[in-house]
Amino acid sequence: MSDATTPTSADPLSPLHGQVVLITGSSSGIGAATARQLASVGATVVVNSVHSVSAGEALAGELPGADYVQADIADEEQAHRLIETVIQRHGRLDVLVNNAGATAVIPHGDLEAATPEIWRRIFDVNVIGTWQVTVAAVPHLVASGRGQVVNVSSIAGERPTGSSIPYACSKAAVSHMTRLLANTLGPDIRVNAVAPGLVDTPWTAEWDTVRAYVQAQAPLRRIATSEDVAEMIYGLIRASYVTGEVVLVDGGLNLR
Repeated sequence: MSDATTPTSADPLSPLHGQVVLITGSSSGIGAATARQLASVGATVVVNSVHSVSAGEALAGELPGADYVQADIADEEQAHRLIETVIQRHGRLDVLVNNAGATAVIPHGDLEAATPEIWRRIFDVNVIGTWQVTVAAVPHLVASGRGQVVNVSSIAGERPTGSSIPYACSKAAVSHMTRLLANTLGPDIRVNAVAPGLVDTPWTAEWDTVRAYVQAQAPLRRIATSEDVAEMIYGLIRASYVTGEVVLVDGGLNLR
């Protein structure tokens, strides 16, 4: 980043200088933007995805000291292997960003379309996967002496909105998990979350109606970029006296 006030990877005063950060689901979108943001301030980033392997490897190749690990966090064995691989390669883990997620676009009124199979698939990734990776990471985050977790929730977890009811409920679970873990793991580990509104990612590329609504209604009159969310994730990582918070990143849409 070109702003002179922003630490660079060579700046030993950066709060992330020398730290290892794992970002799940980071081959594109919010995860990739977060990887770039944190690498720019001195973190050693581990990129992860279950699909888009070539994109994940390419991103890791762009970032100094970064590497890529393919793993499906919804699978318990793979979730634990992901953490073990980070420790084997880097010897430590300081920050975990739980960004990997799944959704389904289903009108809220179409109850029959939100099948139990869809509920299970979404919860397996968004809730159980996030839980599995976090539990596996906890001993290493404690050993770090300044470990922390940042979860990526959603405005859909805080307000009656979202791409589907199962998705919204999964993100409500992530938000509440954040608060519960912060209460349980302090003072050793801080746990916070970001809750974005509509973000311009590959997921939302076809959501023209929703995009127009947000641009018309949000006080900031635009939808978020992935970089907007990455900036808030970095802000929470830097905020040493903040834990248990779920921060909306929605351009003020919740006010309307």
